[in-house]
Amino acid sequence: MITRITSVPNGPTAIGPYALAAAAEGKFLFVSGMTPMDPATGKMSEGSVAEQTQIVLENMRKVIEGAGGTVADVVSCRIYLAQLTEKNFAEMNKVYAAFFGTHAPARATIGAQLLNMAVEIECVVRLSS
Repeated sequence: MITRITSVPNGPTAIGPYALAAAAEGKFLFVSGMTPMDPATGKMSEGSVAEQTQIVLENMRKVIEGAGGTVADVVSCRIYLAQLTEKNFAEMNKVYAAFFGTHAPARATIGAQLLNMAVEIECVVRLSS
């Protein structure tokens, strides 16, 4: 059984025809690529890579918690950077490291063409239900 998460309290909204996340058999949660969209205004952040990464991770946290998980349950992340440079990687990595602390999920960082944003992150979460 697949459960689709289409909204969470105070969280981001999908900007297209997709779910924020999908839970498979109640065991794994697949979180769609989160963007640096401010849930309160619906507008994309035009801030630095670090600022956008913080917004993306907070949006991701809201979706994970809305589905009954925690950040400590994240198994894997894929990070997409519009400009994969040493500077942008370092900015993103600093915020990412602070967000996850000692919990270090598996991860890939990919250079990608993104629409109106510097960073997007998707993840897989192990739900403990």
